[in-house]
Amino acid sequence: MAEIKIEKKKPIWPWIIVVLIIAALLYFLFLKNNEATSVNSTEIENTTGKDSIAQ
Repeated sequence: MAEIKIEKKKPIWPWIIVVLIIAALLYFLFLKNNEATSVNSTEIENTTGKDSIAQ
């Protein structure tokens, strides 16, 4: 009889973990940076608005 070679499937979990890590890095690099700049610009607008009203 002929031998049948059976290959085990490679696990997909390492690829899922790599994709999640890359997605988290992109989130923290781009989306968190945009939120910080929008908060800073709001603070600048508020402080200049208060200064102009007080004078």
